[in-house]
Amino acid sequence: MIENSLTGKVVLITGAARRIGAELARCLHAEGATVAIHYRESVVEAEQLQLDLNAKRANSCLLLQADLLKTSDLSALVHSLIEQTQRLDILINNASNFYPTPLASINAQQWDDLMGVNLKAPLFLSQAALPYLQQHHGVIINMTDVHGLRPLAEFSVYCAAKAGLIMLTQVLARELGPQIRVNGIAPGAILWPEQAVSTAQGTEILAKTALERMGRPEDIAKTVLFLVRDAPYITGQVIAVDGGRLLNH
Repeated sequence: MIENSLTGKVVLITGAARRIGAELARCLHAEGATVAIHYRESVVEAEQLQLDLNAKRANSCLLLQADLLKTSDLSALVHSLIEQTQRLDILINNASNFYPTPLASINAQQWDDLMGVNLKAPLFLSQAALPYLQQHHGVIINMTDVHGLRPLAEFSVYCAAKAGLIMLTQVLARELGPQIRVNGIAPGAILWPEQAVSTAQGTEILAKTALERMGRPEDIAKTVLFLVRDAPYITGQVIAVDGGRLLNH
Protein backbone atom coordinates (compact mmCIF):
# COMPACT_ATOMS: atom_id res chain seq x y z
CA MET A 1 0.00 0.00 0.00
CA ILE A 2 1.50 3.33 -1.04
CA GLU A 3 1.92 6.12 1.50
CA ASN A 4 -1.28 8.10 2.08
CA SER A 5 -3.32 5.58 0.11
CA LEU A 6 -6.91 5.03 1.18
CA THR A 7 -6.68 1.38 0.16
CA GLY A 8 -8.04 -0.81 2.93
CA LYS A 9 -9.88 2.06 4.60
CA VAL A 10 -13.66 2.26 4.99
CA VAL A 11 -15.63 5.46 4.52
CA LEU A 12 -19.24 6.07 5.56
CA ILE A 13 -20.91 8.99 3.75
CA THR A 14 -24.42 10.07 4.67
CA GLY A 15 -26.70 11.30 1.92
CA ALA A 16 -24.35 9.87 -0.69
CA ALA A 17 -26.71 8.67 -3.41
CA ARG A 18 -26.89 12.00 -5.21
CA ARG A 19 -25.32 15.41 -5.75
CA ILE A 20 -22.22 16.25 -3.69
CA GLY A 21 -22.43 13.06 -1.63
CA ALA A 22 -22.21 10.90 -4.74
CA GLU A 23 -19.17 12.85 -5.93
CA LEU A 24 -17.49 12.30 -2.57
CA ALA A 25 -18.14 8.57 -2.92
CA ARG A 26 -16.64 8.46 -6.43
CA CYS A 27 -13.58 10.44 -5.41
CA LEU A 28 -12.69 8.46 -2.29
CA HIS A 29 -13.46 5.18 -4.04
CA ALA A 30 -11.06 6.14 -6.83
CA GLU A 31 -8.37 6.61 -4.18
CA GLY A 32 -8.82 3.03 -2.96
CA ALA A 33 -11.38 3.29 -0.17
CA THR A 34 -14.29 0.97 0.43
CA VAL A 35 -17.32 3.24 0.42
CA ALA A 36 -20.55 2.84 2.39
CA ILE A 37 -23.30 4.91 0.82
CA HIS A 38 -26.08 5.94 3.16
CA TYR A 39 -29.40 7.00 1.67
CA ARG A 40 -32.91 7.58 2.92
CA GLU A 41 -35.24 7.47 -0.10
CA SER A 42 -32.98 7.70 -3.17
CA VAL A 43 -32.76 3.94 -3.64
CA VAL A 44 -32.57 3.99 -7.45
CA GLU A 45 -29.66 6.43 -7.48
CA ALA A 46 -27.91 4.59 -4.64
CA GLU A 47 -28.17 1.22 -6.38
CA GLN A 48 -26.87 2.66 -9.66
CA LEU A 49 -23.89 4.25 -7.92
CA GLN A 50 -23.15 0.98 -6.15
CA LEU A 51 -23.24 -0.87 -9.48
CA ASP A 52 -20.89 1.66 -11.05
CA LEU A 53 -18.36 1.51 -8.22
CA ASN A 54 -18.45 -2.26 -7.80
CA ALA A 55 -17.91 -2.64 -11.54
CA LYS A 56 -14.63 -0.79 -11.08
CA ARG A 57 -13.61 -2.81 -8.01
CA ALA A 58 -15.60 -5.78 -6.76
CA ASN A 59 -17.22 -5.58 -3.32
CA SER A 60 -15.93 -2.06 -2.76
CA CYS A 61 -19.26 -0.29 -2.24
CA LEU A 62 -22.17 -1.11 0.03
CA LEU A 63 -25.51 0.54 0.73
CA LEU A 64 -27.04 1.50 4.07
CA GLN A 65 -30.61 2.78 4.26
CA ALA A 66 -31.75 4.80 7.27
CA ASP A 67 -33.80 7.79 8.34
CA LEU A 68 -31.27 9.90 10.21
CA LEU A 69 -34.05 11.56 12.19
CA LYS A 70 -34.56 8.25 14.00
CA THR A 71 -31.66 8.61 16.40
CA SER A 72 -32.29 5.18 17.89
CA ASP A 73 -31.49 3.61 14.49
CA LEU A 74 -28.03 5.13 14.13
CA SER A 75 -26.23 2.50 16.18
CA ALA A 76 -27.81 -0.21 14.04
CA LEU A 77 -26.62 1.63 10.93
CA VAL A 78 -23.04 1.60 12.17
CA HIS A 79 -23.24 -2.00 13.39
CA SER A 80 -24.51 -3.11 9.97
CA LEU A 81 -21.51 -1.45 8.39
CA ILE A 82 -19.06 -3.06 10.82
CA GLU A 83 -20.59 -6.50 10.24
CA GLN A 84 -19.84 -6.11 6.54
CA THR A 85 -16.45 -4.37 6.66
CA GLN A 86 -15.03 -5.01 10.17
CA ARG A 87 -13.79 -1.42 10.41
CA LEU A 88 -14.58 2.27 9.95
CA ASP A 89 -11.94 4.89 9.26
CA ILE A 90 -13.76 7.97 7.95
CA LEU A 91 -17.22 9.36 8.71
CA ILE A 92 -18.55 12.12 6.47
CA ASN A 93 -21.71 13.77 7.76
CA ASN A 94 -22.93 15.06 4.41
CA ALA A 95 -26.73 14.57 4.53
CA SER A 96 -28.58 17.87 4.79
CA ASN A 97 -32.01 19.44 4.49
CA PHE A 98 -32.37 23.00 3.17
CA TYR A 99 -35.47 25.12 2.83
CA PRO A 100 -36.70 28.53 4.03
CA THR A 101 -38.42 29.07 7.36
CA PRO A 102 -39.72 32.66 7.50
CA LEU A 103 -40.19 33.67 11.11
CA ALA A 104 -43.93 34.25 10.79
CA SER A 105 -44.55 30.67 9.69
CA ILE A 106 -41.90 28.49 11.35
CA ASN A 107 -43.37 25.42 13.01
CA ALA A 108 -42.01 22.78 15.36
CA GLN A 109 -41.88 20.11 12.65
CA GLN A 110 -39.57 22.27 10.54
CA TRP A 111 -37.37 22.91 13.57
CA ASP A 112 -37.14 19.21 14.38
CA ASP A 113 -36.42 18.31 10.76
CA LEU A 114 -33.74 20.91 10.03
CA MET A 115 -32.05 20.63 13.41
CA GLY A 116 -32.37 16.85 13.31
CA VAL A 117 -30.75 16.21 9.95
CA ASN A 118 -28.21 19.04 10.00
CA LEU A 119 -27.05 18.91 13.62
CA LYS A 120 -28.54 16.14 15.78
CA ALA A 121 -27.78 13.31 13.32
CA PRO A 122 -24.09 14.22 12.90
CA LEU A 123 -23.70 14.29 16.69
CA PHE A 124 -25.32 10.95 17.40
CA LEU A 125 -23.85 9.22 14.34
CA SER A 126 -20.42 10.36 15.49
CA GLN A 127 -21.22 8.90 18.90
CA ALA A 128 -22.23 5.56 17.36
CA ALA A 129 -19.08 5.48 15.21
CA LEU A 130 -16.73 6.59 17.99
CA PRO A 131 -15.29 3.24 19.17
CA TYR A 132 -14.54 2.13 15.63
CA LEU A 133 -12.98 5.43 14.59
CA GLN A 134 -10.81 5.37 17.73
CA GLN A 135 -9.40 1.98 16.76
CA HIS A 136 -7.92 3.35 13.54
CA HIS A 137 -7.19 7.00 14.40
CA GLY A 138 -10.11 7.94 12.21
CA VAL A 139 -11.45 11.15 10.74
CA ILE A 140 -14.81 12.90 10.91
CA ILE A 141 -15.76 15.45 8.26
CA ASN A 142 -18.87 17.59 8.80
CA MET A 143 -20.43 19.31 5.80
CA THR A 144 -21.40 22.74 7.08
CA ASP A 145 -22.29 25.80 4.98
CA VAL A 146 -21.11 29.37 4.48
CA HIS A 147 -24.52 30.30 5.89
CA GLY A 148 -23.48 28.80 9.19
CA LEU A 149 -21.12 31.78 9.26
CA ARG A 150 -23.13 34.41 7.37
CA PRO A 151 -26.90 34.83 7.77
CA LEU A 152 -29.39 34.07 5.03
CA ALA A 153 -32.70 35.84 5.47
CA GLU A 154 -35.72 33.56 5.96
CA PHE A 155 -33.49 30.53 6.64
CA SER A 156 -33.09 31.03 10.38
CA VAL A 157 -33.45 27.39 11.43
CA TYR A 158 -31.11 26.09 8.71
CA CYS A 159 -28.49 28.73 9.47
CA ALA A 160 -28.70 28.04 13.20
CA ALA A 161 -28.30 24.31 12.61
CA LYS A 162 -25.24 24.78 10.42
CA ALA A 163 -23.74 27.25 12.89
CA GLY A 164 -24.26 24.60 15.55
CA LEU A 165 -22.53 22.04 13.35
CA ILE A 166 -19.51 24.33 13.04
CA MET A 167 -19.25 24.58 16.82
CA LEU A 168 -19.82 20.82 17.13
CA THR A 169 -16.89 20.28 14.77
CA GLN A 170 -14.64 22.36 16.99
CA VAL A 171 -15.83 20.80 20.25
CA LEU A 172 -15.43 17.24 18.97
CA ALA A 173 -11.97 18.02 17.62
CA ARG A 174 -10.98 19.16 21.10
CA GLU A 175 -12.69 16.23 22.82
CA LEU A 176 -11.66 13.39 20.51
CA GLY A 177 -8.04 14.29 19.86
CA PRO A 178 -5.50 12.86 19.58
CA GLN A 179 -7.16 9.65 18.36
CA ILE A 180 -9.64 11.26 15.95
CA ARG A 181 -9.38 14.38 13.79
CA VAL A 182 -12.56 16.37 13.17
CA ASN A 183 -12.89 19.03 10.48
CA GLY A 184 -15.61 20.72 8.47
CA ILE A 185 -16.17 22.04 4.98
CA ALA A 186 -18.39 25.04 4.29
CA PRO A 187 -19.51 25.01 0.64
CA GLY A 188 -20.64 28.11 -1.16
CA ALA A 189 -22.30 28.12 -4.59
CA ILE A 190 -21.47 24.57 -5.69
CA LEU A 191 -24.87 23.28 -6.83
CA TRP A 192 -28.06 25.30 -6.88
CA PRO A 193 -30.70 24.10 -4.43
CA GLU A 194 -33.24 21.69 -5.81
CA GLN A 195 -35.82 24.39 -5.19
CA ALA A 196 -35.84 26.72 -8.18
CA VAL A 197 -33.29 29.55 -8.24
CA SER A 198 -34.07 32.26 -10.76
CA THR A 199 -31.47 33.58 -13.19
CA ALA A 200 -31.51 36.90 -11.36
CA GLN A 201 -30.96 35.23 -7.99
CA GLY A 202 -28.12 33.14 -9.37
CA THR A 203 -26.45 36.18 -10.89
CA GLU A 204 -26.74 38.07 -7.62
CA ILE A 205 -25.22 35.23 -5.62
CA LEU A 206 -22.28 34.76 -7.99
CA ALA A 207 -21.61 38.50 -8.04
CA LYS A 208 -20.90 38.22 -4.30
CA THR A 209 -18.11 35.70 -4.81
CA ALA A 210 -14.56 36.82 -5.47
CA LEU A 211 -14.22 34.30 -8.32
CA GLU A 212 -17.62 35.27 -9.82
CA ARG A 213 -18.50 31.73 -10.83
CA MET A 214 -19.98 28.55 -9.43
CA GLY A 215 -17.85 25.84 -7.97
CA ARG A 216 -18.22 22.14 -8.74
CA PRO A 217 -18.86 19.08 -6.60
CA GLU A 218 -15.29 18.05 -7.46
CA ASP A 219 -14.03 21.08 -5.53
CA ILE A 220 -15.66 19.73 -2.38
CA ALA A 221 -14.44 16.19 -3.04
CA LYS A 222 -10.84 17.31 -3.49
CA THR A 223 -10.99 19.23 -0.22
CA VAL A 224 -12.38 16.19 1.58
CA LEU A 225 -9.60 14.08 0.10
CA PHE A 226 -7.00 16.57 1.33
CA LEU A 227 -8.44 16.55 4.86
CA VAL A 228 -8.71 12.79 5.19
CA ARG A 229 -5.49 11.81 3.43
CA ASP A 230 -2.99 14.65 3.37
CA ALA A 231 -3.63 16.74 6.49
CA PRO A 232 -2.57 14.73 9.57
CA TYR A 233 -1.91 17.88 11.62
CA ILE A 234 -5.20 19.67 10.84
CA THR A 235 -8.15 19.33 13.20
CA GLY A 236 -10.94 21.60 14.41
CA GLN A 237 -10.95 23.63 11.19
CA VAL A 238 -13.77 24.57 8.83
CA ILE A 239 -12.57 25.22 5.29
CA ALA A 240 -14.79 27.45 3.16
CA VAL A 241 -14.92 26.18 -0.42
CA ASP A 242 -16.89 29.18 -1.60
CA GLY A 243 -15.03 31.06 -4.32
CA GLY A 244 -14.49 33.89 -1.87
CA ARG A 245 -18.15 34.32 -0.88
CA LEU A 246 -17.25 34.96 2.76
CA LEU A 247 -15.14 37.96 1.73
CA ASN A 248 -18.35 39.80 0.84
CA HIS A 249 -20.19 41.11 3.88
